[in-house]
Amino acid sequence: MDVSSILIALSVLIIFSYLFDILAIRTKFPSVILLVLTGIIARFISTYYGFDNFKFLDSLVPVLGTIGLILIVLEAALELDIRREKMDIIIKGFMAALIILLINIVLLSLFFEKIIGLPHPTSVIYAIPLSIISSAVAIPSASGLINKNREFIVYESTFSDILGIMFFYYSIRLAEKGESLIGFDPILTLIGQIILIIVLSLAITYLLFQLIQRIEHHVKFFLILSLLILAYEISKDILKLPSLVLIFIFGIFLGNFSNLIPERFKKYTKTVKVDNEDLHEFNLLTAESTFLVRTFFFLFFGFSIPLESFIEFEPYIIGATVLLIMYGVRYFYLTATNDDNESKPLIYFSPRGLITILLFLSISDYEIVKSSIIDEKVLLVIIIASMLIMIQGSITQKKDEDKNEEPSQQSLSEIVDEQID
Repeated sequence: MDVSSILIALSVLIIFSYLFDILAIRTKFPSVILLVLTGIIARFISTYYGFDNFKFLDSLVPVLGTIGLILIVLEAALELDIRREKMDIIIKGFMAALIILLINIVLLSLFFEKIIGLPHPTSVIYAIPLSIISSAVAIPSASGLINKNREFIVYESTFSDILGIMFFYYSIRLAEKGESLIGFDPILTLIGQIILIIVLSLAITYLLFQLIQRIEHHVKFFLILSLLILAYEISKDILKLPSLVLIFIFGIFLGNFSNLIPERFKKYTKTVKVDNEDLHEFNLLTAESTFLVRTFFFLFFGFSIPLESFIEFEPYIIGATVLLIMYGVRYFYLTATNDDNESKPLIYFSPRGLITILLFLSISDYEIVKSSIIDEKVLLVIIIASMLIMIQGSITQKKDEDKNEEPSQQSLSEIVDEQID
């Protein structure tokens, strides 16, 4: 393909992604599914016309995924409202993310180990990505929920992302060393790493705050993003720390500095200037960048999947079993912790997405036993099915709301008639 054709194709794909987002807002149908399907169709067309060299995707998709992961967590952290009166819903979201994630990992790893026959460390490593809720899909899709449910989904999915990634790299490091995944020393090391990354994150956040307020050049936020990505990679690859915490803490402080920074320290950070002049611009840049990276990540992921993947029957059986486990766990936990009917739609909001794909694809980079059974085909079945279940939940909720509105309107009219009489 020549340069002109490539530019036209990229422009058309971005326009389609924008239209998919508009459609998603109006119909609650996740734009991610449409992007993946568009990628699959694009591959079919490319193959039909003789373009069948797709090796470049092996390195391009993980790079886009990593950048997308950073931007999505940053965007979610910027949107979190951290206040004292919100602590109940924050704790509730964190506990749901932690407990549901751990139970899913245990049950899925047992299924992979006992039924499929994977070694124990490998079964755990394959179970973790499939247990993580995708904030990139869940948060936009939760816009139609009532306020408390929407906030719960925001906190739960964000914490699920961070905890899941920490558990994944923790398990990978121990599996490569041939050590047990559960033990006093490894867990103590993990706690030490978390404390270290929190301290490091606070220091980097302070330095970036100072940089934001001192840069006079009209282009500065891409510099901040570049420094953030650089710090992320150094802490992850060189220091071997759970570096996503760095992104999360920076986003939390930037979006909530007026609530989190003590009054006596505000004079050193000039928070009024940051609030009035910079925060909106940075949010806008993050949202635009996230949209662009997410668009091409899911398009290229769909593009990397050959059509013959849908013919095999085994991925559907494994995918259905995984879905049954993860929604069963979610149903029992939320039923036990919520006794009101308003929380029922939360059971459906457990989609898998970008982080699941990214972690799953990264398994091939490590020296552990690989599985030829749990592959991209199983992954695709789980991702699409979990999103369709979420859509069904939104439709069910809408129907329930309409039913509840009708009686209230009738009773109101009856009251008016009685008043007239």
